[in-house]
Order: sequence, then C-alpha cells, then structure tokens
Amino acid sequence: MATGSTLKFVGIDQAYPAKRDADARNKDFQEIADRFAVPKAEEQAGRCSQCGVPYCSVHCPLHNHIPDWLRLTAEGRLREAYELSNATSTMPEICGRICPQDRLCEGNCVIEFSGHGAVTIGSVEKFITDTAWEEGWVEPLVPGPARGQSVGVIGAGPAGLSAAEYLRTFGYEVHVYDRHDRAGGLLTYGIPGFKLEKPVVMRRVERLKAGGIVFHEGFEVGRDATMDELRSRHDALLVATGVYKARAIKAPGIGSEGVVEALDYLIASNRKSFGDAVPAWDDGSLNAQGKHVVVIGGGDTAMDCVRTAIRQGAASVKCLYRRDRANMPGSQREVANAEEEGAEFVWLSAPEAFEAAVEGRVSGVRATRMRLGAPDASGRRTPEPDPGNEMVLQADLVVKALGFDPEDLPAMFGAPELGVNRWGTIRVDNKTMMTSLEGVFAAGDIVRGASLVVWAIRDGRDVSDRMHAWLKAKAARERVAA
Repeated sequence: MATGSTLKFVGIDQAYPAKRDADARNKDFQEIADRFAVPKAEEQAGRCSQCGVPYCSVHCPLHNHIPDWLRLTAEGRLREAYELSNATSTMPEICGRICPQDRLCEGNCVIEFSGHGAVTIGSVEKFITDTAWEEGWVEPLVPGPARGQSVGVIGAGPAGLSAAEYLRTFGYEVHVYDRHDRAGGLLTYGIPGFKLEKPVVMRRVERLKAGGIVFHEGFEVGRDATMDELRSRHDALLVATGVYKARAIKAPGIGSEGVVEALDYLIASNRKSFGDAVPAWDDGSLNAQGKHVVVIGGGDTAMDCVRTAIRQGAASVKCLYRRDRANMPGSQREVANAEEEGAEFVWLSAPEAFEAAVEGRVSGVRATRMRLGAPDASGRRTPEPDPGNEMVLQADLVVKALGFDPEDLPAMFGAPELGVNRWGTIRVDNKTMMTSLEGVFAAGDIVRGASLVVWAIRDGRDVSDRMHAWLKAKAARERVAA
C-alpha cells in the first residue's frame, strides 16, 4: 500500500445499527471460527478429487488452475497456492467473495455431481489471498521497462482496473479516468459491504496507485474532456465504463416519492459505510430503517438491495419477481441467504401500479399474479398475467432492481462516430477488441452487457494483450516512418 495513504471506513455495525447487537452476539463464535480457518481451508481443499477433467477450471471464466491450488492448500503450501491463484486473476480475493460459484466452478465440481456437496472453492480462494495480504506475500506492482507510450482507461471498475494493471506491467504509462470520487466502480459503490468489504477493494486500488498508475477521479468524459481530446493525449484508449442506466418500469404512480433506483439506494448505503455525508440517507429517502420495503427484480442486484434493507432495520422486506424461483437470473445461494435473513419472496408477480398517499409518497404496490407461458427465444418460459389474481403489498420504500442498460456513450463522450449496436453496447472487432475508432478499445459490460465481475476481469486481461500487440505495432510503424 502506498506510504501515507489512508482508508476511511466506519464498519458494518455503524452503517447498519440494527445489526449491531446481533454482530456482538456472534463475536465469540467468529473468534473461535477464525482459529480453525487454516484447518478448515486445508480440509475443504483436500476434498478435491483431482479429477481427470477439471470441470471447475473449464467453467471459470478466468480458467484458474483450481485443482492445482486446492492441492497446494491441502498440503499447507499456502503461499504457492496464492501465487498460482494470482497468476490468472488480478483480484482473486474479490472473486472468492462475490463470484456466483454455485453457477460456475462449484456448480460444476465432480463431488457436487456425486451428491456429496462441492468443494467450497470460493472460500478457499478468499482465504489464501487474504492470508497473502496479511503475510506480505502480495508483491507490489512493478512496471515493465518504459516504452514511451501512454494509455488512457475510461472507467475504474473491474475491467478497467484489470487492464490497467497488466498494461502497467508491460511498461506503459497508464491513466485511469473515472467519474466517481473513488475507484472501483460497482465493486466500491454497487456491491454491499457485507458481501465485499470496502477496504478489500481499496487496498487493490492503492497497490495500483503505488505502482505508478495515475487515477483521475471525479473526471467525466464529455464534461472534463472529449473523447478526441483524450485520444490526442494517449497512444491508445480503453473504454471500460460498465453499464449504469437503470431499466425502466412503465406503470401508473412510478414517479411517487419513495420509488427509487437500485443503484442510488446501494450507493447511498456504501457511501454511509465510508463515513461520507449522505443527506438522502439522513432524511430517510434512501434508508430502509423502520419501513416496509418492496424490491422489484430477481437478479443479484435485487438480492443486494433485499439484504441491505434487512440490515438497515426495515420493518418488512419483500422481493417481487415475475417468474418462479427456478427461472430467476440471480444466484440461488443469494436467495437462500436472503430467506434465512428474513426476506419474503413473492414469486410469479409483477407490479401493475404504485399507490401513493395524499402527499404523493408511495404507500403500496399493486401487483398482478403471473403464470409461465411458452418459452421465449432463449428457452425461458415467458411470464404472462394471470387475470383475476391481483394483490396490494404495503410499501414505504420501493426499490427498482430490474437490471442495467448502457448509457448513450457516443452522445456523452462527444463521439458520434463511436459505433454501438441496437442494444447500445459498444461494437468491437472480436479479434482485436477495437471499436470503430482507431486505437480505441472496449471491454467489460459496455461490450457484453450487464454481466459478472469475473467476466469483466477476464475481458480486462484479454484486452490488455490486444492493446499491447497494437501498441507495439504502432511503435514499429513510427520508427520506420522516422
């Protein structure tokens, strides 16, 4: 970590007072559990069958060497296990915390297929990397020999940070531009602290800063500089902004006070955890304490909102989703966690209107029951209204969590020639990952649409190789021309 750097984080008990007593009651249990962390990690790792076909690695977007570092962990060779895990991922401890392992590596574990429960791969990955930080095994970022070329990265989320790290090791001068006041993107502001502790993210950012990557925080492309101006500053650009535009609901009363966007709600909660002044939290606009909360959606963002509301001391928390449990897009593990914490799921239901009190504040959600009809193009059965089955859910706070679409980047960046597809994501050449603009690349959710953090890290790794090849060729052409 950079000398003299400071991290301000008030902690979950201060951010969520309603959970403070429960956390205190669990303190003794946690201390006991910590003593057995190493034996448990080695025991879990030792369950790996070292099967001939490592399905876990195949289904990991990063193709991590999972069986190999599990074997090393089982043998007590934790530093070697960490180094192998770190060889394919820039953020192993983050993936260990937030990857939906039940849909990826653990869901494809041979032991899981046999009915004996998967090896807890994510927990082992988290443990060995956290141990590496504690023991000082995480090496500083060492830049490669200077190449005399610079790269600009727009967006400090997982794709941008991953690419920036690799490009710096290749020897490029790297500048990262982000509109938020802290780097990390959704890792910092979109994922709750109980799933991903913010100091875990910040220490990664500090490591990059100490390695010479220059961060321009609070910088908006289009406001502080146009795309053309950034292109003139750098030899190549990477667009890794992610997707932040909330999908809309068309229903009467949608503009009622107390109907809020998921990202606004989560950002307020995370900012409070950092100790920031958050007026919308303090006045109750984005605070669920004592309220009847309805979250609309079935993805991981919806689960984050549900579980955040519980920690804020909501009077009740209901999740409204138009399909059934088997067809929801979010992690089943997250659903189970939310249920254990007290959330109620209202399956096969969709909002029809938002009822409001006289002063215009939401008081309830009028919903209609749904049934699953014929499969759509993706094979999922399409929900359709089931007439005559309406209901009203009491609500003081409604959180819309239907997912995210890309913003209009060509207009925002002042770059109408930046090519996008009909969904608004950036078009890239599949081989080079370059956009319609020469020397401008793109990666992460802004290309593939809203997806998983692990895929963004993979895209950041891939695009750094493509940019490296292009920049070397560009330097060679310039030498010949000179």
